[in-house]
Amino acid sequence: MEILDKKILADKLGLKITLLKVLSPLIAKKAKPGQFVAVMVSEEGERIPLTIVETDLDKGIITLIVQELGFTTRLIGKLNSGDSLYTIVGPLGHSTEIKKYGKVIMVGGGVGIAEIYPVTKSLKEAGNHVTTILGARTKDVLILEDELKAVSDEFFVTTDDGSYGTKGFTTDVLKELLNKESYDLVYSVGPIPMMKNTSLVVKDFDVKTLVSLNSLMVDATGMCGGCRVTIGDSVKFACVDGPEFDARLVDWDELEKRNRTYEVKEKHICNLYKE
Repeated sequence: MEILDKKILADKLGLKITLLKVLSPLIAKKAKPGQFVAVMVSEEGERIPLTIVETDLDKGIITLIVQELGFTTRLIGKLNSGDSLYTIVGPLGHSTEIKKYGKVIMVGGGVGIAEIYPVTKSLKEAGNHVTTILGARTKDVLILEDELKAVSDEFFVTTDDGSYGTKGFTTDVLKELLNKESYDLVYSVGPIPMMKNTSLVVKDFDVKTLVSLNSLMVDATGMCGGCRVTIGDSVKFACVDGPEFDARLVDWDELEKRNRTYEVKEKHICNLYKE
């Protein structure tokens, strides 16, 4: 799985986000918006899920965006054009239901912006009126702004520090929009606190709201149960039942706790192998 191109999208405040174009003709042929792949850097490594941001059918290329957080993502960050990933499995997960809903709001925070891009593009192509809200800690770590602006009818940016766009959070703008008029769909991807707050905001409005969950995955094909999440009264596996779920039914507190399971060990490993 050769890496054909590598581009650093952001490298500031300890946040490094990298775009990779990878040769994978079979996945490029089958992938749909909302799906992901499971990537292994080496034979001894773990699998990690990465959203398929874009595909090029003619060239057999898939585009992945990686934020360096743990040991494996840092290893990926060290790879360059001409290097190869050990394996890529996919496309995995259910694809997004693309149809004409009417008026939709897309909410992306941090590296979650990469995940809303293919869905936003497809919803626009399906004839929807698309409003996009992007959020970042600061201007220097905002990604895919031009790409998403090009496929949006209305476009908003928020930054935590006020360095660009509106100072505040994506949910502040979301609440303002929902108070002004009716929408048919809200789609949100980003850090768990952001998606959780999105679910709290929409509870006061009659609008379908989907989130793409970033729960921990080990196998990523439904065999291990590591990515289980509670949705309403049911336990689901994010890899095979999702990754999209109704935001208002997610047990956010449980998801936050499960995603911190390996936090201490991950930091320890990263420190051991720090250059």
